[in-house]
Formats: sequence, C-alpha cells, structure tokens
Amino acid sequence: MAKNLATFQDLSEVATHLREMLNIKKYVLLFAYNGTGKTRLSMEFKKQGQNGNERDTLYFNAFTEDLFYWDNDLEADENRELRLNTRSRFFDGLFELEMDNRIRPLLQSYADFDFKIKEKEIETREGNEIYKQSITYISFEREVLIDGKTELVENIKISRGEENLFVWCFFLAIVRLVIDKQEGSPYAWVQYIYIDDPISSLDDNNAIQVANHLAQLLKSSNNGIKTVISSHHALFFNVICNELKSGIRYMLCSHEERVKYSLQDTSDTPFFHHVASLKRLANAAKRNELYTYHFSMLRNILERSASFHGFNDLSGFVKRDKDDPDGVLHHRIIQLLNHGGYSHFEPQEMIEENKRHFKKILESFMNDYGFNPELFQDEQEETAV
Repeated sequence: MAKNLATFQDLSEVATHLREMLNIKKYVLLFAYNGTGKTRLSMEFKKQGQNGNERDTLYFNAFTEDLFYWDNDLEADENRELRLNTRSRFFDGLFELEMDNRIRPLLQSYADFDFKIKEKEIETREGNEIYKQSITYISFEREVLIDGKTELVENIKISRGEENLFVWCFFLAIVRLVIDKQEGSPYAWVQYIYIDDPISSLDDNNAIQVANHLAQLLKSSNNGIKTVISSHHALFFNVICNELKSGIRYMLCSHEERVKYSLQDTSDTPFFHHVASLKRLANAAKRNELYTYHFSMLRNILERSASFHGFNDLSGFVKRDKDDPDGVLHHRIIQLLNHGGYSHFEPQEMIEENKRHFKKILESFMNDYGFNPELFQDEQEETAV
C-alpha cells in the first residue's frame, strides 16, 4: 500500500527532495492530478539549478510549448506560420546543428506532414517609427490526394494534437543531442531533464508510443544525465513505470491543511491508477467535500471496470436499487453529471442530493468488488497507524 513518504510546506521543498533522490537514482517518475502543481514544481526544480546565466535543467512543460506561437495570416488567410521565440536557449544551434534533419525522422513516426524551418524580416511599427525584425518560423505542408493526383499543399494549419507532436519531436531531438554529448554542443550544460505531461491532446495509442519511445531514448544514455518525468495521464505513467523499472515512483498530493504537499511512495508495488483515484474519491466522500468533477473521475473508473468485467456499458454494471431494478437512475445520474462541462480548475461543490447519489454509487461499487479497506484510510488515519 502506498504510504506518505514525506510532507512538505511548499513546492520548493519538493524540488529539493527530488534533486536529493536523483543523487542516488537515475529517474524519478511522478504521478499527480491536474491542478496539483506539476508545472509549478518543474519550474521550481529548474530554478534551483540556476546560478546567474548558468543552468542545469532542460525542461519540457507548458512554458516550452509557449515558445511556439501561431501567426495565422488573418489578412490573407494563406501563409500560416508557427513562429519560434528564439530568445530562449532552447533554440540554440537551430540552424548550425540542422535541427530540421534531426526532428524529421522522429516526426515521421507519429505524423504524415512535413515542415521547413525558415527565416525572414518583418516590419513592426511603434508610433511613427518602423523597425525591421528577423523572425524564425515553421511552415507545414502535407501531400493530399486531389482529383486522383497527389499534390503538395503548403502553409497548412496543423491540428493542436499535431502541433503538440511536432513540439515534442523538437524536444526529443534536443534530448538526443544531450545524451550523445557531441563536442561543441550548445546543450553541454544539461545535467537534468525534467519532462512534465508531454502528451496533452494525444489519444491512448500515441500515449503508449510516446512513453515507449521516450523510455528507449533515456535508457540509451550512460552519461550521467538524470531525469524527472511527471504526468496526470495514467496510461502514459504506467508504460513509463514498466519501461523504467529502476526509477523511484511517487504520487504527488496537495492538501489544504498545514501540510501543503506530500509524496506517496509507490515503488514497491505496481501503480494502479484506479485504486489511487478511488482513494481520493473515498476520502472526499468521507469528508463530504464533493465537487462536480468527482463524477467524471468516478465514471472513468466505472467504465474501465465494466469493460474489464465484460459489460458493454455502465447500464449493466452499476448497482441496482430495489425500487430501480434496471439501474436506470444511477446510470442516468452518472451520464448527466459527467457531461456538464465542469472544470477541475473551477470546481463547483455538489448539491446535497447529488452528494447522496454519489456516495451510494461509490459505496456500492467498493463493496461489490471487495477493495481492501486499508487502502482508503485518509492521511490522518495513516499517520495514526
């Protein structure tokens, strides 16, 4: 059973702990729900490696993705460009190292479009003054079948998922340079790699492929580079854990009490996302602190469990009441409250009637399938034990 390994007052303390663990381990693998503070933790980790202009951490997170931004050519609606914020050292060696030729083989494993890295001058106006500015951008192209003939369509707008894949492959190309430690590389300063949620907007197939590819790349390194990988995506996390078996595995939890953060050690036992989620739901129900997004978590667990037990959908799986022999009521409640557009970042507390339904569905599921009650002790009970 996962136990609280350590507690922390802020994310800076958590980052310090991760650095200490990387003195003895090559990988730290971190699971945390959205809103827990994964991205902020990655920036705290990076901050602790800064000394003036010196750095020690190459990171991938939401800030990395923001280094790429679109100009969709709103006037002519023709030349759509993904521009690069080349002030970041992330893009050091962009042309000297022919990054396009390093990215392309990686991208071809995931996507069917191609790209070109280009430069040009644009004019910007500030008051009465006109300034010329050099910018670097990516133009995308794809071969399509038109009237039975294959034609190359240039300056296309790729989807958000495709954009994420491109940025990810760009990052992987840099990681390859870090691992190879080529002489004169602009990334010779990297001692740590910190990767936070690389698979936003990707489906499960790509999640497995990304996790496997990343693990194989990291395992090919024997040059002392240490890595932290954090994610809220259960499938991605499980694949990474299976591939990088020597890594330390944690679950990061945030709290409203005096202790703000805790790490649970899951290294000794397999990581089961549904059990971790159930524990969170059970503790929330016990404290009567239930929010609308908890129905989304519950439905996800029930659907996976129903599939495992051979049910076609939830209607045959959820607990039936004596006055509801077909299980229609609870099935409808789960369906309706799961599709209300509720956000993890702007949670709304459930009304009392829905809290009662939620607790009844959750309790019935846990009783029917015999989960170990010791798994669902809250933090105060675990400390007492």
